[in-house]
Amino acid sequence: MSSTRQDAWSQDEDLLLAEVVLRHIREGGTQLQAFEEVGKQLSRTAAACGFRWNSYVRKQYKSGIELAKKQRKELKLQPVPSETISAANTEQPKSEPAVLEKAVENRKISFASVIEFLEELNRKAVSQEGMEDERDKSIEKIKELEKKTYYLAAENERLSKNLKAIEEDYRSLIEIMERARKMVVLQEEDKQQKVKFQMDKNGNLERVQK
Repeated sequence: MSSTRQDAWSQDEDLLLAEVVLRHIREGGTQLQAFEEVGKQLSRTAAACGFRWNSYVRKQYKSGIELAKKQRKELKLQPVPSETISAANTEQPKSEPAVLEKAVENRKISFASVIEFLEELNRKAVSQEGMEDERDKSIEKIKELEKKTYYLAAENERLSKNLKAIEEDYRSLIEIMERARKMVVLQEEDKQQKVKFQMDKNGNLERVQK
């Protein structure tokens, strides 16, 4: 079956990815090997597993990663039994990595390390619950802000219509005032045209009203 899944990751899948990667870190393996192993189990590509680890899961297991690295370092310092080395040299003279791998498989994790790892997982779970609560609160706040945005948009549209009506009324008023002014000017001109002057017997001009 080809690894072509592209749907969202579940919490169980994230947990499986973390467990496999941490195991490979403890055992001295590579992350690429871990991604390939998880990809086969989840029908996903190794690249998708690597992206998920680096973009999200790795941030949730910082303490677990440090613990796994510490265990890997302690494992390297442990002496390899001479019987194992002799048997390995007899069967495969140049297979030191295989001997180390066999020793890794036979390793024993201390009880304190297990307790520390479980406590870290518990802290992560509690922290995740708190993050989910914060997320729910944020979603509710976003919904409230969206409602306010819709209300303000409607109010803005109503005020825009009112402003447009006021502007139209203002232009109508200006036109009426302009027509009234022109009428007054015309009346004044008519009055001036009706006024005539004549000269009296003394040679003075006097206005004659029609």
